[in-house]
Amino acid sequence: MLKSLHIENLTVFPKADFKFGKNLNIIIGENGLGKTHLLKAIYSGIASSADAYFNQLKSPADRPEFEIQSKFSGVFRADSLTNLIHRKKNDKEHHLNHPLELKYKFDQQDLDFSFLIKVPPMYGPNFAGSVATGFQRPGKYLGLRPVFLPTRELLSIYPGFVSLYETTHLAFEETWRDTAILLGAPLIRKVGETTEKELLDPLEKAMGGRLELDEAGRFYLNGPIGKVEIHLLAEGLRKLATLARLIANGTLRENGYLIWDEPESNLNPKLVKLIARAILELSSQGIQVFIATHSLFLMRELFILQQTEFTKLDTRCFGLQDNSDGVEVRQGPSIDDVGQIAALDEDLLQSERYMDIP
Repeated sequence: MLKSLHIENLTVFPKADFKFGKNLNIIIGENGLGKTHLLKAIYSGIASSADAYFNQLKSPADRPEFEIQSKFSGVFRADSLTNLIHRKKNDKEHHLNHPLELKYKFDQQDLDFSFLIKVPPMYGPNFAGSVATGFQRPGKYLGLRPVFLPTRELLSIYPGFVSLYETTHLAFEETWRDTAILLGAPLIRKVGETTEKELLDPLEKAMGGRLELDEAGRFYLNGPIGKVEIHLLAEGLRKLATLARLIANGTLRENGYLIWDEPESNLNPKLVKLIARAILELSSQGIQVFIATHSLFLMRELFILQQTEFTKLDTRCFGLQDNSDGVEVRQGPSIDDVGQIAALDEDLLQSERYMDIP
């Protein structure tokens, strides 16, 4: 479990300390305040530790500092990692003296690590390289890969995507490739009666069938009317199918990580309710979940379910607030602790305006 993340000078964040819940973490904020950047920072750290673990199995070479620089570069798709360093408004050279620093702390102390990205002092503000200094090596690496679900579904572009990504320069984030690899993992032989099956059944019922992958690398939904190509399904159903596949092939299992950017996108309220329940079910089974959202409906549904059925989950909410120097963070166990979020207020104000119409 990731216990905390300390950030200094990452994109919109001048300085922030995040103390995460064991089960569910909800990041709330308006557009442009760094919700996705925070998810990517969480994912990059966890994934780089996993990459170091699996690469270590293949080769005795031990270069974790390379793993994390490589992962940040691929996930953020910045021309230079120094471009990720926070820059104050109207101060073009602030980042020259203020390195980007991240510190990851886990429930197992020997997994902890930190690193810096800084602009060498002999170069100017347009320096295009990057230097990692002060790297604190972990005692060991994570042996389980995290899952990052972007706002867009990936099943419809899956055929040939991984091989194309590996051989061609594509302007897609590395999270897409990573998730596509996980989607292609074979199904587990027997779905557990009380874990995966309980999660799969409502998803497959909503989709109207079971997701299948043929030998040519194409996904289909196999239902009462036969096989339907995945790209012919509504995008919302494809998002459900993505989650179902990762459950069915065992990728999402106990002691894992799920990082999901706007789970509610392209879903109607009925399906958002289903996704909310799936998120809490996964959280309750040992998966640490991080989601970013500005959907009042999703947050209310999560709150209702937590108050009535999932009462023992350790949950943290993070509100991203704009200020003169960048983004500050307010956090606590409930949405009441995150301060005023304009995106949520607009939903409430519209409801009041609607009710006032005679």
